[in-house]
Amino acid sequence: MTASKKDLLSLFELSPEEISSIIDEARKIKKNRFTNSPEAFKDRTGVMIFEKPSLRTRITFETAINELGGHPINLSSNMIGMGKRESVEDIARNLERWVHLIIARTYSHETVEQLAKFSKIPVINALTDTFHPCQALAFALTVHERLHSKTKINVVFIGDGNNVCNSIMILCAKLGYNFTAVCPEKYSPIHDIFNRCCEIGKNTGSRINVSHEIFTAVKNADILYTDVWTSMGQEQEMERRKTDFKQFQINKKVLENAPSDILVSHCLPAHRGEEITSEILDSNISVAFDEAENRLHAQKAVIVHLFS
Repeated sequence: MTASKKDLLSLFELSPEEISSIIDEARKIKKNRFTNSPEAFKDRTGVMIFEKPSLRTRITFETAINELGGHPINLSSNMIGMGKRESVEDIARNLERWVHLIIARTYSHETVEQLAKFSKIPVINALTDTFHPCQALAFALTVHERLHSKTKINVVFIGDGNNVCNSIMILCAKLGYNFTAVCPEKYSPIHDIFNRCCEIGKNTGSRINVSHEIFTAVKNADILYTDVWTSMGQEQEMERRKTDFKQFQINKKVLENAPSDILVSHCLPAHRGEEITSEILDSNISVAFDEAENRLHAQKAVIVHLFS
């Protein structure tokens, strides 16, 4: 790779046009999955470094690399002792000499930034504590499939202002969707990220808001989104968070205040009976499992984008 190599660390690095292009590519890839798969990664190798557990991310990236003609290697973080046995910088400089792509799922966002800084090959953020760009792109593909005829889309995220919230907020700001984060006040999105999204929205027509009143916020929503109240690494806060978020569950009562054609999604895994009831997650208004499927197609489109 040259000095102009591309990474996907957050959606801040992508222009609205690039995001739209990735979604268009993902649509084509999904339609032609079994007939005409692109070979952008043919005879290449991608290494996946995961500090956190994973079902969807690991399976969809392994499948994506295989279906693009490449070879995936899963490298557990305890095997290499990233940042302990060996520095992130040295790991990056070794990997660039053997493989063609690094996919990293880490706690600290700084780790993926260092992998990108010190390697000459593309790096994809497969989730950090701050951002989850691939999830947001899968959401964008799902929104396009279900709501493409709407002129203005209103997204309401109910729950913790976490990595998924951050990434969907950036996506909405870039694509001109309205976005509202609904949460207890102390769990609002990171101030700097929120402000950046507000600035982006001034150019795209997106309105970015934070609300602490769930029934008011859902009244004009097109799609509600949620995530677990306690993310990986926050387990010691679980009981407190259950108390803090008990009024922020997506349930039948909340949907009675939303439009009749509302859709609901979740990045999964879900803690059924906490942030969302099984009645809603398994209903015909839920697109959570469509979005999970779309992780595969969106991530294949990201790889095509990075190697085009």
